[in-house]
Amino acid sequence: MKLTDAQRRYWRLNLLLTFGLLALWFGVTFVIGYYANEFNTISFLGFPLGFYMFAQGSLVVYLLIIVVYVVVMNRLDRRYGVAERR
Repeated sequence: MKLTDAQRRYWRLNLLLTFGLLALWFGVTFVIGYYANEFNTISFLGFPLGFYMFAQGSLVVYLLIIVVYVVVMNRLDRRYGVAERR
């Protein structure tokens, strides 16, 4: 099957979005975890910042990643004519 230029562009944007959000997930999950001891020297709402980032902050970021993916992919789907019909 030969892909059109529009299909290639759609797939490239899809991959760019996915890898960008995956990089954000990696940073929040592993990079902040790696530096947790350094973050714990800072207090936020009475808790060490490293603890707060893992207990609350990372969950908020994960939800935002999902929301961004859904919103951007719906826009891409509509732009390239592959949106689901309601």
